[in-house]
Amino acid sequence: MAAGSRLGERNTRQRDTIAEVIRDAAGPLTVPEIFERSQQSIPGLGIATVYRTVKLLSEAGQLQAVILPSGETRYESAQLGHHHHFHCRVCQTVYDMQTCLVRVPESRSVDRGFVIESHELTCYGVCPACA
Repeated sequence: MAAGSRLGERNTRQRDTIAEVIRDAAGPLTVPEIFERSQQSIPGLGIATVYRTVKLLSEAGQLQAVILPSGETRYESAQLGHHHHFHCRVCQTVYDMQTCLVRVPESRSVDRGFVIESHELTCYGVCPACA
C-alpha cells in the first residue's frame, strides 16, 4: 500500500498537530524544533512519533527536506513553491524569504555547458529580533 494511502486512512491528533506546527512556522524546522513546539499541544508526545510522522508526511509529498549548507536537515511544507531561506547567526532561526534574490536562466546551458535545473539559496546574517 502506498504511503499516501496509509496517510489518508488514519488521521491522528499527533499527526495533525505536527503538520500544523510545520505549516504555521516562519521557516523550515528541525525535528527537535517540531517536537518542542508540538509538545505545547500534546505534552506526552514522544520524539519517535515526530520522526515517524515527518517521514510519513515526507513520503506522502506533504513535506520537503531543506538541507542547509551546514548539512543540517529541516522540514517545511511542500506546497510553498520556490523560495529561499535566511539563517540568523544569533538565534539560529531559519526563516522563509518570499522573494527570489537570484535570477538564473534555468533549463539553459551556462558557463562551460552546465545546465541549471533549479537553485537554492541560504542567506546568513542577523534577523530583526536579534539586530
